[in-house]
Amino acid sequence: MTEALDKIIDETGSHMRKAIGHLETELSKIRAGKATPAIVDGIHVEYYGNPTPLNQVANVTVADARTLAIQPWEKQMLGAIEKAIIASNIGLNPQNDGNIIRLFLPPLTEERRKELVKRVNGEGEHAKVAIRNIRRDAIEHVKKLQKDGLSEDAAKDAEGRIQGVTDRHIELVDQHCRDKDKEIMTI
Repeated sequence: MTEALDKIIDETGSHMRKAIGHLETELSKIRAGKATPAIVDGIHVEYYGNPTPLNQVANVTVADARTLAIQPWEKQMLGAIEKAIIASNIGLNPQNDGNIIRLFLPPLTEERRKELVKRVNGEGEHAKVAIRNIRRDAIEHVKKLQKDGLSEDAAKDAEGRIQGVTDRHIELVDQHCRDKDKEIMTI
């Protein structure tokens, strides 16, 4: 039975690490006034009838601290890339010079910074909910094992270990959110 408990706790930690990884990905997409290619991750361009990730049809580079340069590998893709950026609602207007599309990131206003902090905290809350759901599922597995003959002491011990894993991951979420808040609010 202890092998089954260890497996449940290991899987719980693994699932929670995935939730933290997802949070990190989502936080990297929230721009803090600095240009980063992650801003255009998730944008898909119509490429010969197929939606294709932008970074597979163009080279996305950081020209300077507030400018992204998007150089398509095929010149006729400029229009499609421009449409995809506008349709993505990332809040940036593409500047097309016929060779390269540039995205200029405006400096963040205090109001916009506060909106971004709210979005960061919302993402953090989503991650916490995911972690709590993982904890709930793990505790349900332990209770099933208890019905199948696991001692009450072992079940309580396992639930305590699961809660400890949960607490550590919740603290990680809080730390990521605090770091991103600080990055956004720094002028």
